[in-house]
Amino acid sequence: MTFRFSHLAAPLICAALVAPALAQTPAKPAQPAAAKPAAKPAAKPAAKRPVAKKAVPPPPAPVEAPLPEASAEQLAAAEQTYFGSYACEFDQTLSIAMNPKTAGYVDVDFKKQVYVMKPVLSSTGALRLEDVKGRALMIQIANKSMLMDVKAGQRMVDECLHERQRDARLAMQANPPASSLGIDPARAAAVAAQTAASAAEAAAAAATAADTAARAASAAANAASAASPR
Repeated sequence: MTFRFSHLAAPLICAALVAPALAQTPAKPAQPAAAKPAAKPAAKPAAKRPVAKKAVPPPPAPVEAPLPEASAEQLAAAEQTYFGSYACEFDQTLSIAMNPKTAGYVDVDFKKQVYVMKPVLSSTGALRLEDVKGRALMIQIANKSMLMDVKAGQRMVDECLHERQRDARLAMQANPPASSLGIDPARAAAVAAQTAASAAEAAAAAATAADTAARAASAAANAASAASPR
């Protein structure tokens, strides 16, 4: 028997044959989407290192002008100064020392402040120590010393006693002097005059020695010039 298929039945027969085969083929599982890599955290900016500041050198200390050369009278007055420590009122202290740079001047140290002073012997016999910068004044008499603030016009400290003044005070208590200051002006003036005369003589001797040395050097130079071959 011969079967004849129309062109319409062919597609239906093919579909019927392929469908069972597709049903037996296992379906592939759906693969999950690939996970995206986690985003890296943003890098923190590097901390800036502190810039070291250049050391600024301190300003140079002001250069003080040299003190004038002391006269013979000033040198004589400086010799009358009581150098050393003083015990003052209200448990205060001060000290006086020779100025290390210029002869005839003294340094008064009070409350960590040093005053460079010029000694001047007054007609009464009292010794005045005058601050070269005009800030202070110290008065030395036989039985005490006193430091004053010149600009303020008041005492900085009083009843300052050097050991020599302490001894003088005890002697005055035993034998009260005629002068209220305990100073013998005539004796003080005589001592100052004698010291000034000695200083003047020493200065004259030094000048003579310098002149003699200059003459000898000149003679030696002339002799050397005459002896050298021309």
